[in-house]
Amino acid sequence: CVPPDVQAACQDPTVTQELLQEGFHRDLLVKVELGEDAGGCAVAVRAHLPPGIYVDPYELAMLQQHNVTKAVLIPDVPDVEAPEYLAPDVQLVLSLDSDPRCSRCFRAAVPVHARYHRPARHSQPASVLLHSPQVLLCCCHSHLAAECWQPVEVGAPCSAEGNIPCQWHSTTHRPAQEELVLEVPVGLREHSPLVCAVTLLSTLLCASLILAATCKHGHFS
Repeated sequence: CVPPDVQAACQDPTVTQELLQEGFHRDLLVKVELGEDAGGCAVAVRAHLPPGIYVDPYELAMLQQHNVTKAVLIPDVPDVEAPEYLAPDVQLVLSLDSDPRCSRCFRAAVPVHARYHRPARHSQPASVLLHSPQVLLCCCHSHLAAECWQPVEVGAPCSAEGNIPCQWHSTTHRPAQEELVLEVPVGLREHSPLVCAVTLLSTLLCASLILAATCKHGHFS
């Protein structure tokens, strides 16, 4: 149990999540406001992504090459083709950038994608719940109060410039909302035969066109 005087000194961070844009391809925006100054510290969040949503590792690598975002996926290469009912949970460690308008505020966005769900009998959308992420700090030159911040195991480096592991710390926080809900459209079971038939016909037509073009314009020895 934390003494009242220590608990009063430990000002919990505030975490806010937003899903930007519409459809299956969204941007997850995470904002953190710390209760104390974290000058010289790296700030990140560790989010649990349920099977209904994923981050494309190839898209993430391209964004990192252009210094658009800094993030680590665990596992690092999830199956982007798997439907929701065959996909595992994924951990996302997302580094946050400081907000120039607020010395204690940090934010970052990362593209996320909804997975296809199993067809249902009714046309109601499926709900994907994103719980509030864990706030992480890594301070190489600053001292963190042991009563407020506790060491945690995180498989991600503190800096994007190197892969040297470091000691992350975490504390409790006040989420703006306990969970964020993503509504995903779900197909109807009664449409499955029609969808399969159209898919098969489209595949056969495309294969026939490719074969015809190959026979007409190809060079065979």
